[in-house]
Amino acid sequence: MSSRIRRLFTSQEYLIIERNSQYKSEYLAGEIYLLAGASKPHNLIAGNIFASLHAQMKNRPCRVYMSDMRVKVSPTGLYTYPDIAALCGEELFEDEEQDTLLNPGVIIEVLSKTTESYDREEKFEHYKRIDSLKEYRLVSQKKYYLEHYTRQPNNQWRLSQASGLEGQIEL
Repeated sequence: MSSRIRRLFTSQEYLIIERNSQYKSEYLAGEIYLLAGASKPHNLIAGNIFASLHAQMKNRPCRVYMSDMRVKVSPTGLYTYPDIAALCGEELFEDEEQDTLLNPGVIIEVLSKTTESYDREEKFEHYKRIDSLKEYRLVSQKKYYLEHYTRQPNNQWRLSQASGLEGQIEL
């Protein structure tokens, strides 16, 4: 009887693999997780949010990134690709490649059937550890619904919700 040895990777090995791969993946605790593609509605929603944020930040010292900008949660070691990451002020990157953002101020995830619970629970727990993160938003693609989490001065997170076509939360 033979047993299979599971290979764990360092974060440096992950970055080498990731930068030379056709496919995106997440990394945590030595393991690499291949990411699936997104649906048409998912892409349209994320694209519309990106366009709106980009237009609002045009004359400000702010940047908005779509899902090809990797974010590292330094305290937990998670490397991931949020649907949208934004920040105002100085950008901090892991290295000279400038493809791994360390200090997002806002992260937005468009929920999908396969990742909704992960985005709401485990991933949010990681994101909470990013000191620069002030807002986390979850956007449904099944109905007009948005959850907006805002970090409070006591480091707790306040939830606001909007639903329907008339529901609004300021970007």
